[in-house]
Amino acid sequence: MAIGERLRMARKMARMSQQDLGEAAGVSRMAISKYERDEMDPSSGVLIALARALGVKVAYLLRPVAVKVSEPAFRKRTALGRKRQASIVERVRDWLDRYLTVEDLLREQTLFTWPVIDRSILEVADAEQVAVSLREAWDLGSDSIDNLTEILEHQGIKVGFVEGDDAFDALTLWADDDTPVIVVKQDIPGDRQRLNIAHELGHILLEIPPKWDHRQEESAAYRFAGALLMPASVVIRELGQHRERLDPYELHLLRHAYGLSMQAIIRRAKDLGVISESVYVRVCREFSRLGWRREEPGDQIDPERSERMKRLILRALAEEIITRSRASELLGQSLSDFWEAERQHHSGFPEPVHR
Repeated sequence: MAIGERLRMARKMARMSQQDLGEAAGVSRMAISKYERDEMDPSSGVLIALARALGVKVAYLLRPVAVKVSEPAFRKRTALGRKRQASIVERVRDWLDRYLTVEDLLREQTLFTWPVIDRSILEVADAEQVAVSLREAWDLGSDSIDNLTEILEHQGIKVGFVEGDDAFDALTLWADDDTPVIVVKQDIPGDRQRLNIAHELGHILLEIPPKWDHRQEESAAYRFAGALLMPASVVIRELGQHRERLDPYELHLLRHAYGLSMQAIIRRAKDLGVISESVYVRVCREFSRLGWRREEPGDQIDPERSERMKRLILRALAEEIITRSRASELLGQSLSDFWEAERQHHSGFPEPVHR
């Protein structure tokens, strides 16, 4: 009974030290250490106590871990303590483990392949052309992108959403060395999520000059993200070649048309020369005065949703490839909780079907 890796995952997800877990389960810290190194197996009673202390089922601890992940790149690494970083990474790893498992069950793996485009850049503005080339390679045209998550998942890039604290925005890592993974904070407006996802995609795709510092790399990733979500041709078409003033409600409507925040649209206008640096600074100061830098006015953009994993699990359940109990394990929640959440999101459906 090798539970070491799974036990360590669950403990880190719970932000518990070995000492904390030992005290909660009624065993020593040394015993927890030996369990995690697979040097000793817990008795059935201790196993139940460990599961109870961690808030998981015994079956979870007994299931082997099938996925390995690379060292993650956090957007705000310095603001996150090691314990909080570890908790987020292990939650991501647990989600990936369940996702890749249901793909294997249905033989529906989506493999990532590098797009056949020139990804090298010499200056920040070059990220614009990489975004244009990617849209062409993925046949996205120049219109707004309705669901960025679905597009990336179709290309073999896994996109996940986790509950995180204020210090967490996004992270990027690789699963099993060949699958890029982007994870963003769950409970934030959709426009912020989309920019974060596109920004992390920039970090994956852009070939950054080796002598660049972190600030230059971040600027290029943001330039790529803005160009992917709202290409230069669209900005010029919507705003014109030159402006001295941008109407806030005009920006709000564009925000809903392209799923990009008002502040990001203003930055696009500045980067493309539609507005001058002085106009940009003036508008940013006005946003700060009104408190719009923290929360933009009006109705919010709906959050991005990753539906592919759900669809695969429901397909496996409908085809009786998995049991209801296994479906709950793969969803990471009980079926009753899952259906309740779906009903809230889909105006009461599927109440008549699933009770």
